[in-house]
Amino acid sequence: MNIKVKGYFWGCISSATFGLIPLFALPLMHKGIAHDSLLCYRFTSASFLIAMFMLFRKESFRIARRELIPMALLGILYGLSAQCLFFSYDYLGVGTASTILFIYPVFVAILMAVLFKEKISLITIAAILLAFFGVSLLYKGDHGITLNLLGLSAVLFSALCYAIYIVSVNKSRIQLMSGYKLTFYVMGFSAIFFLVKAQMTIGLQPLPDTGAIVDLALLALPATAISCVAMIFAVQYVGSTATAILGALEPVVAVAVGIFVFKEAITSNLVIGIFLILIAVLMIILSDYIYRKLWFQKSI
Repeated sequence: MNIKVKGYFWGCISSATFGLIPLFALPLMHKGIAHDSLLCYRFTSASFLIAMFMLFRKESFRIARRELIPMALLGILYGLSAQCLFFSYDYLGVGTASTILFIYPVFVAILMAVLFKEKISLITIAAILLAFFGVSLLYKGDHGITLNLLGLSAVLFSALCYAIYIVSVNKSRIQLMSGYKLTFYVMGFSAIFFLVKAQMTIGLQPLPDTGAIVDLALLALPATAISCVAMIFAVQYVGSTATAILGALEPVVAVAVGIFVFKEAITSNLVIGIFLILIAVLMIILSDYIYRKLWFQKSI
């Protein structure tokens, strides 16, 4: 199989499986399992599966002592992003929440400009404005009905936490670490974070039945472990830009899950808002390519 075809295949697998998170998470939440217990189980299972994959590849688990605190902080950031997303499901619905989460590349661009003085192009500025206009359309739905402000704040904070996580990885020595090792430790520390949180409240809840065990296994395997490993393969084969573009499948799959499985309503503002956010994110991802193309045409 051609290397690019392999990359596109793994990129699609990563995006599609990540978009399935609500399909397996919501039934568990509806059975009364608290977020802390659910996410502790999810990340523990996923880190175990990735550890098995690393052992199969004979990859070392060793990290430097100075990397422990940064890895723990990354685990907490990743965990907070996941918890805020789950929290937003209760108030916005899976389709709307997953679409707004996809705004995280906009936050990455803003953070890079503010913290590292990275120049923002006109295309990026236009994309940021377009993305927030798309969110405003989602907020102000058809017939003047607005989204729940608490849910909207939660999913925006989720996107911000994920953006900080990405910037932190890219701007630290951790970016030199193997993707498998990074994912293993991030998820491991996320699991510890939620275990501590659970013990400080109601304790770690047992799974109520066989159906819950199956849902958890599917949440941990395809929607977390396979998604992360597939993304690593995709980046290796076709690069981060193409992988990020294929990431547009994530909210599309989540919206489809919301509509066809959870019977969420689809409105004109939802469709337009989703479309604008996807266009904005693709503009940011492709901004360098667009500028290189324009510069090449001017130089001819």
